[in-house]
Formats: sequence, C-alpha cells, structure tokens
Amino acid sequence: MKSAFANAGLVYSTDAGRMCPTCRQPTGSCSCKSKQALPKGDGVVRVSRETKGRAGKGVTLVKGLALEVSALNELGKLLKTACGSGGTVKDGVIEVQGDHVDRVMEALKAKGFVVKRAGG
Repeated sequence: MKSAFANAGLVYSTDAGRMCPTCRQPTGSCSCKSKQALPKGDGVVRVSRETKGRAGKGVTLVKGLALEVSALNELGKLLKTACGSGGTVKDGVIEVQGDHVDRVMEALKAKGFVVKRAGG
C-alpha cells in the first residue's frame, strides 16, 4: 500500500529556497520553466492604481505584458528604479508601491510598449 505522501515533493529547502514541484530543482534553475506558456495578451499594456487588500496603501499595477519571467523581472526592476520605489513581480503582474501611474506609463512608452490607463 502506497503512502499518501509518496508523490509529495520538496517544496522548500534551507539551502536553495523554493523548489519546483515538477523537476525538483531550485526555482532559479528550474528546467521545466521553459515549458511554461507565455501569457497571451492583446498587445496593450494596462497600467492602473489599486488599494484593495492593502490596508489603503496604493500600488501601481502593470498588466498585459507578454514577456518571459526573466524579462518581466528585469522590466519590473527598471520601473521600480524609475519611480524610486519598491515593488514586486507576481503572476505576470508588476506591482510598484505608490501612485506612479504617469511615470510608469512614460517609462513603458519610452520602451516601445502600447500603454493604456486602466481604472479611474
């Protein structure tokens, strides 16, 4: 009889950090990452400001970028530097702390993206 945990893989290692459940490698050197499909979009990058679930603190969201994970992280770092603010990249969405919609839109236009303001 098989144990219920027979298929359970290592999720976190104190040596390497987060582990990929598919290939069981550290997420930074995951070999199955290349198999992930790129997000499909309509070619328009949408920039909005949101406060939901953040205790009233506003963040600028950038959605609709059809880029690989590494390129998305690089663009996120560039946008955070341009705004002089912190932030993160989660699930294909770049979050920049604070209300920096205009600065982010200008930086993306300078990079050649088609940008629209979403929301109010």
